[in-house]
Amino acid sequence: MLRGGLWDMVIVMVLWGVWLPSCFSQTPPPSQDGKIKFRLAGYPRKHNEGRVEVFYNGEWGTICDDDFTLANAHVLCRHLGFVEALSWSHSAKYGPGTGKIWLDNVLCGGSENSIEKCVSRGWGNSDCTHQEDAGVVCKDERLPGFADSNIIEMQVNENRMKNIRLRPLSGSHAGRMPVMEGVIEVKFKEGWGHICNTGWTIKNSRVVCGMMGFPSQRTMGKKPSSLQTVYRIHSVACTGNEAHLSACSMEFSKVNSSAPCPDGGAAVVSCVPGPLFTQGRARRVKLNPMSQVRLKGGAKTGEGRVEVLNGSEWGTVCDDHWNLQSASVVCRELGFGTAKEALTGARMGQGMGPIYMNEVQCRGDEKSLWDCPHKSITAKDCKHMEDASVICNTPYMGFEKSIRLTGGRTRLEGRVELLLSTDSRVRNWGLVCGDGWTSREAMVVCRQLGLGHASSGLRETWYWDSSNVTEMVLSGVKCKGDEMTLTDCQHHSVVSCKKAGAQFSAGVICSDTASDLVLNAPLVEQTVYIEDRPLHLLYCAAEENCLAKSAAQADWPYGHRRLLRFSSYIHNIGKADFRPRLGRHSWVWHECHRHYHSMDIFTYYDLLSPNGTKVADGHKASFCLEDTDCHEGVSKHYECANFGEQGITAGCWDLYRHDIDCQWIDITDVKPGNYILQVIINPNFEVAESDFTNNAMRCNCKYDGNRVWLHKCHLGDSFSEEAEKEFEHYPGQLNNKIS
Repeated sequence: MLRGGLWDMVIVMVLWGVWLPSCFSQTPPPSQDGKIKFRLAGYPRKHNEGRVEVFYNGEWGTICDDDFTLANAHVLCRHLGFVEALSWSHSAKYGPGTGKIWLDNVLCGGSENSIEKCVSRGWGNSDCTHQEDAGVVCKDERLPGFADSNIIEMQVNENRMKNIRLRPLSGSHAGRMPVMEGVIEVKFKEGWGHICNTGWTIKNSRVVCGMMGFPSQRTMGKKPSSLQTVYRIHSVACTGNEAHLSACSMEFSKVNSSAPCPDGGAAVVSCVPGPLFTQGRARRVKLNPMSQVRLKGGAKTGEGRVEVLNGSEWGTVCDDHWNLQSASVVCRELGFGTAKEALTGARMGQGMGPIYMNEVQCRGDEKSLWDCPHKSITAKDCKHMEDASVICNTPYMGFEKSIRLTGGRTRLEGRVELLLSTDSRVRNWGLVCGDGWTSREAMVVCRQLGLGHASSGLRETWYWDSSNVTEMVLSGVKCKGDEMTLTDCQHHSVVSCKKAGAQFSAGVICSDTASDLVLNAPLVEQTVYIEDRPLHLLYCAAEENCLAKSAAQADWPYGHRRLLRFSSYIHNIGKADFRPRLGRHSWVWHECHRHYHSMDIFTYYDLLSPNGTKVADGHKASFCLEDTDCHEGVSKHYECANFGEQGITAGCWDLYRHDIDCQWIDITDVKPGNYILQVIINPNFEVAESDFTNNAMRCNCKYDGNRVWLHKCHLGDSFSEEAEKEFEHYPGQLNNKIS
């Protein structure tokens, strides 16, 4: 037995000695351009699993599953920004890839910091087919500092098709945006070519229009081209549900050659735009208010977290099985084209409230996401960290050509300049008045420029004075925050600027990510009560203007004030930390409470009559913004003690307990009755966020002179329009029983 075991070991050692020099002679040499990238691809999959694809020497390829191990998967998952691997798959579980098979017989120990440190045959040396492509399943936990990669997108073979565009059919349509009708032109490595329209169908047109950002298409007859043209693609056959033309069946001509197009010409499409993109569109067009789907938290038009309406309340969609087909149904339902990307793992921030749908599996031709097969949700199935998001194809409008930033240190910041027609009808560059300029207006500027979210909106820009543009062309700008261009916002019909110098023109700083604060509405409802607090305990509160004006006439220190108290649990569900606009050097020290205020007004507390009249109010300076607690895997960064940095980390929350000073509304002068309690976070838009519509919380309030009850507490955007109207017209509680 022992002798046999030794003999086996000798044979193995001999074989390894013979085989290693030929197959594993060295670690693969580094890429010639030094840039190796990794991505997960294939279908069906979640964001943390898929076929492993490697970008080497300018080309994407795959890894063969020969001799693949979990140790290899660990190294690859770390490349992809995950902490470790859970498992791996063989035999092209996520579908066969295309292009090169870059690595074969990979052998890692598991601790390597790069796949290049592992032993293999070397780059491009493989005897495998794409039916042997390896895949991995990574643990859904990100490495610190690694940008999110929770994206499922169409993997286009750029050797076959790099890009696509529409060339207007006639000169009369040239320059009009968006281009809705035209000859399809396809970009190849060698240049632009056309598609033969022989056998062209309306299903093909649907796919092309979807790629161009249009939800539907018109039927068109053949329009053979009389021009000499290059036909690179023939016999296109789409089902109509593809997210990209490259996913359709088609035939290609050889490189540098063109097959004729018998009885036809260049393929032409005519697309139908969504309501936001009609030519000559009116300002501030609203999407269909009856729609049962919406997007939240995105920086650009046509992207965001998917939320669906069930009854009277909005909720989110879990990302299990989320793919481009389901995402495309959402995009078309909203008047956009197909989905460019389907995102998982709360890439556009976590939602609040219910999660309604899971394992959504659309074909792609459904009219509504609710028409797709799906499962209902239980609390065990999904958490908001699994909220699904989309990035839709939208028509190119050229909005960025009429706005620019000047003087900034990077392309993401600068003084805002607009190209507008003057009295002489000549288009010139001009400035925007900084009066009343906030981060909401900055949001629109960053969106129009395609630069992501706003980080800051600045009312003075003397430090960016590098342009000879001095004339103010726009003033009184007031945006809601969802407009596509700055001129869509309300503004003065005639320019009127209190401070006319160029140094007082508006500026912005844009960013890839933004914070998003929301208040926990149920906690307010659960913690509300009334306290009659003696005046001798309210000197500090009076100093900070936390009492009603009538308190000044009170017989201090005798008597009391009646306070409506509750706790505030403020959660940052965005993708960036919430930081005060001013640095520590500008914070105000309050000796009475012995703390720094980093923001003058952090929250408004209002008690309103049913018709909206304010009957009592309170305000909350940011006593100290800090991380009280965080989600699992998120570390606290902000603590107020010892003059520490203030803020709320993304994925953390700050708790203002009901028993701290100024966490109240002084209702001493309020008569019994039915009211609306309203709490607004960041009310002056002092700090930029990805979404301001969820900053307000409202409750129905019943006060009988001794006790108080709250019910129907909700974020300002969590109800349907009809339910919100019913809330506003609520006649009041007849008793303290809540049905």
